[in-house]
Amino acid sequence: MTLIHLGQVGELETAGVRPPRRKVVPVGDGLREGEVVVLRGPGGINVLVELRPGTTEIPGRGVVDLSGTIGQPAGTGLAWAGATYQVDRPVLSDFLAHLRRRAQIVTPKDAMYLLYLAGVGPGGRVAEAGSGSGALTTVLAYAVGDSGQVDSFERREDFLEVARQNVASAGLAGRVRFHRQDVVSDGLGAGPFDAILLDVPEPWEVLTNARSALRAGGRLATYTPTYNQLERTVRAMREHGFQDIRSLELIERELHVGDGGTRPAFDMLGHTGFLSGGRRGP
Repeated sequence: MTLIHLGQVGELETAGVRPPRRKVVPVGDGLREGEVVVLRGPGGINVLVELRPGTTEIPGRGVVDLSGTIGQPAGTGLAWAGATYQVDRPVLSDFLAHLRRRAQIVTPKDAMYLLYLAGVGPGGRVAEAGSGSGALTTVLAYAVGDSGQVDSFERREDFLEVARQNVASAGLAGRVRFHRQDVVSDGLGAGPFDAILLDVPEPWEVLTNARSALRAGGRLATYTPTYNQLERTVRAMREHGFQDIRSLELIERELHVGDGGTRPAFDMLGHTGFLSGGRRGP
């Protein structure tokens, strides 16, 4: 059995082992040898391991034998290291928490709303410009399902390699085609797409090619960090005939919940980026 990632207190940390390329397993099936599972323990501990017969040493935690969980339902209990763990299939949040980062990622709060703005769903054909570390790519691949396809475009090979590894570690490599390509000069030639998402420094420079690659009625969504970028992007979207344009920012604040003492947490996730969406007109 190969250790893939190790983490605690709700986070998953890279353990320096390149994850295998694997497929998403149907949720209702029993746990299968070769898939990656998450051991969920007390205090928010999460450990990702590849499910194999025999034992493996987990640094700082000892040795675990998962042989008896092969073929068992996801969520099966396991007594290990003096505590009870659940052997479960990882969900999207597990994979996003352990992403290897080469570039700044689109946060989950923004990524999920970008899906909404772009109308991304099962079976969709979606393009992304700016692969970065592959966080948004992973979310898109998860959303389109087995019958969908994501084409991810990136100019930098070092970013592409990290994005490929992160998507593969989530078991979604079969849903994504990566392209080392400048979408400003070379376009997005694999269309027509149902949706295109832009996470690049100058989205307005891509809009001519993006509009050509979108099907009629297809959706465009953009992510821009500054007001100046937002203004230029929306102005260009209007000039290129996009309709139903809206822009917004999401602020995330957790709540500290206690009996008779519920209040907002002191810390919050404030500005990360501005989101815009629109529909290609006739």
